[in-house]
Amino acid sequence: MKNLDLFTSATMFFSGFQRTLKEAEYVLFGVPFDFTSTYRVGARFAPAAIREASLNIETYSFRSGIDIEEVRVHDAGDLHVSGNLVETLKRIKLVCEDIFESGKKPVMIGGEHTITFGAVRSIKGDFALVSFDAHLDLRSEYMDERLCHATFMRRINEEIKPRKIIEIGTRAVCKEELEYVANTDNIICVTSQRILNSDRKDVLEEIKSSLDTYDKIYVTIDMDVLDPAFAPAVQNPEPEGISVSALLDVLLGLCDQRLVGFDVVEVAPPYDGSGITAICAAKIIFEVLSHLHRISNMRQ
Repeated sequence: MKNLDLFTSATMFFSGFQRTLKEAEYVLFGVPFDFTSTYRVGARFAPAAIREASLNIETYSFRSGIDIEEVRVHDAGDLHVSGNLVETLKRIKLVCEDIFESGKKPVMIGGEHTITFGAVRSIKGDFALVSFDAHLDLRSEYMDERLCHATFMRRINEEIKPRKIIEIGTRAVCKEELEYVANTDNIICVTSQRILNSDRKDVLEEIKSSLDTYDKIYVTIDMDVLDPAFAPAVQNPEPEGISVSALLDVLLGLCDQRLVGFDVVEVAPPYDGSGITAICAAKIIFEVLSHLHRISNMRQ
């Protein structure tokens, strides 16, 4: 098999720097799935597009002083998705459980946002869920579906029951969702207007104080949290979003050793003629991993 090893390889690993599964601290996998998408489709192509972007942008982070080459990441490839939503979510749960049981952290690239439901089902014990998203995704039903990209956060709250849910960058809601938030005591909504018009450090401190009592945090990043000027190729774009810099300031400010995993979802490559949305998604993953690696080094 010497010639096979010499002259062939997998087409793409995220960032181009592949660690073995045994030595990795983070296990990345894609979920090419957009079965419940209702406006723009194409997020199933995002894992490949984001990997390609990751091979063509520089890997050093001035924010953390870390190069992604230093971070122990294993790209496990893409999940074998099913045409059945429930089965796909089950497979995500099983894969994440394996990653957690091996003492590593999952990094998931979607795919539509519903896939977060599968990942957080695998978390044992109490945890807080932080979602960067233009939408609340708290409808009871959408287009006769109880579990889809517009309802999954409601199902998470009802069935998985995180101790706290913080939704950041919100600017697209319906009355039903606002009433639901008003009648719960574990959901906090931070609008994009708050981030745009307030002192960003004050907003960050407010969010961090809400997470003080939790030992586990899972973060999900829907790329439509960004303004379409920065990320035009998303499945449900909304004006008056935040910038990439604002997102990273808040995101990295709350990510610490308690982060058990994260995902980046909702890039729609068919609308990404310039490739900028995939590039931004890859950069966000780079920055989170570099930031976590720096924190890990500081604690050693």
